Amino acid sequence: MSSVFVIGQSGGPTAVLNASLAGFIGAARQAGASVFGLAHGLEGALNDSFLDLNSLDENTLERLAKTPGAALGSSRRKLDEDEYARVLAAFRRRGVTGFAYCGGNGSMWVAHHLSEMARDMGYDLCVTGIPKTVDNDLNGTDHAPGYGSAARFLALAARDTGLDLEAMTTFDDAVILEVMGRDCGWLAAASALLKEKADDAPYLIYVPEIAFDEERFLQDVAAVHRRLNRVYIVVGEGVRDAGGAFVGSSEGDGTTDMLGRTIHGLIASAGLYLARLVRKRLGLQIRYFRPGNIGRSLSACVSEADREEARQVGDRAAQVLARGERDLMVALMRHGHEGGSASRPYGCEVGTIALDTAAGQHRTLPREYMNEAGNMVSPAFLEYALPLIGDVPPVLRLSAPLGDAADRNLSDNRA
Repeated sequence: MSSVFVIGQSGGPTAVLNASLAGFIGAARQAGASVFGLAHGLEGALNDSFLDLNSLDENTLERLAKTPGAALGSSRRKLDEDEYARVLAAFRRRGVTGFAYCGGNGSMWVAHHLSEMARDMGYDLCVTGIPKTVDNDLNGTDHAPGYGSAARFLALAARDTGLDLEAMTTFDDAVILEVMGRDCGWLAAASALLKEKADDAPYLIYVPEIAFDEERFLQDVAAVHRRLNRVYIVVGEGVRDAGGAFVGSSEGDGTTDMLGRTIHGLIASAGLYLARLVRKRLGLQIRYFRPGNIGRSLSACVSEADREEARQVGDRAAQVLARGERDLMVALMRHGHEGGSASRPYGCEVGTIALDTAAGQHRTLPREYMNEAGNMVSPAFLEYALPLIGDVPPVLRLSAPLGDAADRNLSDNRA
């Protein structure tokens, strides 16, 4: 019987998610399999909406790999048991032998659940997971494709708007940048990746893993402003107080999404709440930025290393299905060391782990990746994350006042 592979995309898109799709299609066809895509995740199976991907040529796949978003359409819909059974029935009708699901920890749970259901009903279906999440909270992989590009965006955003703040200190006192990350601080931490010295932005970072204290926060802000006459603050959208309540949750209305989670980041805002607090308590002129999904799928800030690894995990997923292996997730495995340097270059290989290792599990930012005060990243985080964002063009600061520099340059030219 010929192989028929189906691939679906789930959860939030990324700047490199379609690179995994392109890698999967190419490797599946090389293995002699027919390839179909689900329109909007498992909803495509429920609606019998399968997209024929067999006619895409190499040029089209190259363009696909460089296209942000989720080309098949994504979904966050939570299915019930009857609907999972309907998904498998739809696969069976079409003779599907292998299914690959791109997503985060929730999607890996779904893939594992479908694999177990298929086994229990005697359906010979191979299922594999393709890791994807900008949050980088997926267990079992060194990092998730999508994170490197989102981290690059935030590092550039913090560095460049930090220079903007430096230029405007005669008018602005402070900036708060609120970043995505409901439960984990990987993205907030990434904002510090282009700091070259202590006085570069950002100056303070607050993550969900460390209990937030308003009074300590105000003390931190006041201290930095006294020293530099400016403050650049990064806050994860999911920061919580010691009691577990979202910072700024008093401004929300308790609305939940289709997964039953409180939509704090869409209704209320930790960053806006804290900006108002700083203005009220410290009297500082403060700006509030919230890029949200802009950084999730911005093709202009793609890390080439991230895109290449995304393609590799898609390629490996098709190979896994072609070999008849099941209930696995493709994973990125860093070898030999934690970070990258001239003496210890970054290296990563593609492997597999059991799906249940990642299914429904959140990987939080390790405490050792933050400083003792809990308001800035540690060198260990920089070593871990810097290789993931790729090369970034440097910026220049003038070391002397403009007039002095101009006079010196003129003298040099005359000589």
